[in-house]
Amino acid sequence: MKNTILLLGLLVFAFPMVTNAQERVTLADESVLSVFTVRPSETTSSPSPLLILMGGGPGNASISRDTSMWLGSGFAERGWMVAVPVSPNNRAFRGSENNAKVEQLIVELQKRDHIENGKVLLAGISNGGMSALEIARRNPGKYKGVVAVPALATSVVDNRPLAGFPVYLRIGGADQLGWADRFDETVTALTEADVDLDAAILDSAPHMFRMNWDTLGPWLEKVK
Repeated sequence: MKNTILLLGLLVFAFPMVTNAQERVTLADESVLSVFTVRPSETTSSPSPLLILMGGGPGNASISRDTSMWLGSGFAERGWMVAVPVSPNNRAFRGSENNAKVEQLIVELQKRDHIENGKVLLAGISNGGMSALEIARRNPGKYKGVVAVPALATSVVDNRPLAGFPVYLRIGGADQLGWADRFDETVTALTEADVDLDAAILDSAPHMFRMNWDTLGPWLEKVK
């Protein structure tokens, strides 16, 4: 956990600061969820597609804020309206209760005129990546795809709901948590479920890494 937070902090300083906003959104279950938002860098008259981006570790306010700045800004530069929710219980967005919070958040955000209705893109880092896959499994028809940078999957979980579903997966080759050693297991679990998978190991990259927009950019355009 400490390594994840330290690496995330270093990446924040490696990227330009962006203008983001923090707000509190009331959900259908009457709970309140804190969210960091990043608007697309170019203003258009059309609503922007929505991206829910989940930070690593416990998904707390500090991690979510930093994630919105260094990674959220990259998506915003490519036309996405980015929302980075803060976990209400320091457990990322794992489990059915927290999964449901994200689903409710999407409903509330899509009531806004500047946000596109319809399918949403999910993305996440580490625990956030696994949260994104978990949420997508619940109802894949609601989502454009998942950007998991990184995440793990296992055949113990039923991945069959994700058949034909687009997933962009990257894991650092020098991952300090040993996730590179589980890359083959993860790929096998997803491909056996017929996931539309774009997966690769990033040579010498740590657990937290810079995005390779040369490959992610075209993938985003395909699912957008």
